[in-house]
Amino acid sequence: MNYLKKNLYSWIDRLFLRGCSSYNSLQVRKSCRSKEQARRVFAANGIPHAEGEVFFNPWRAHRFAKAHGFPLVIKPNVSGFSRGSHFPINNYYELWKAALMVKIWWPTSVVEKYLQGKNYRVLAGNNAIISVIRRYPPFVVGDGQSTIAALIDEENRTREKMGLYPVIHPIPKNRQIQKHLQKQRLDLDSIPEKNQQVILFNRISLAPGGVVEIIATEHIPSGNQELFLRILELFHANILGIDVIMEGGIEQPWGTQKCIFLEVNSRPFTAMHNAPRYGKAEDLSAHFQRLDALEVGQKDIY
Repeated sequence: MNYLKKNLYSWIDRLFLRGCSSYNSLQVRKSCRSKEQARRVFAANGIPHAEGEVFFNPWRAHRFAKAHGFPLVIKPNVSGFSRGSHFPINNYYELWKAALMVKIWWPTSVVEKYLQGKNYRVLAGNNAIISVIRRYPPFVVGDGQSTIAALIDEENRTREKMGLYPVIHPIPKNRQIQKHLQKQRLDLDSIPEKNQQVILFNRISLAPGGVVEIIATEHIPSGNQELFLRILELFHANILGIDVIMEGGIEQPWGTQKCIFLEVNSRPFTAMHNAPRYGKAEDLSAHFQRLDALEVGQKDIY
């Protein structure tokens, strides 16, 4: 049985977790595996989180929408890198489409109230805040002369010059991007006005061309930092990637604004903290040297 588990874990690791850190015990990883588990811990400890439900039957998501209204988000109960997430969902057609499509990734799914705000990944470990990034969906900014296609090409050249590949991906011009542009009555040949920001996709993940910005820790209020470290302690983790949306921004005290904690990642993809498109890259080597020195059992078991 252990042999089978080891091989299954190795397959999952290669397919879905390549480049993710492995500093937590099996017990900690199990406690963080699903979004439902994280929400239970948040709820029991007064951590602000999105109101939502786990569902297998899409009718449950439909009933949640009737009770709570739109916008909503639907995502797999177990996943990473924003795989299978659908948001913002603004009507029942989008709800049913998402509720069925999400099953590709995991049998059980999550429907939650959606908060429009700024999306952050807080990397906490060693009883300290290691790094904080704000995550953006792929976008371009118009110059009043260039087409969206040309702006994408220019942005991709900039990323290449900065040495962000392969951690950060180039922005594609695929069907997904074109469909998202169509929703805004735009296409690749459209010429945005000067300084007009055009969002090219709804997800903030790296695969469709999303990028990150480093947020200097000294700009984050002490109360926010204490809350992040409290979450690290609640899960008894050596390291966590904590995902949070804040309406006003992480530079403002969390209690003075709407904010929701989404999930915790026990095997965070730390490489993206070293490849910011915006902000100054930080030297995180001292943190990882301490993490590398830890004795972590059952690394090869899922």
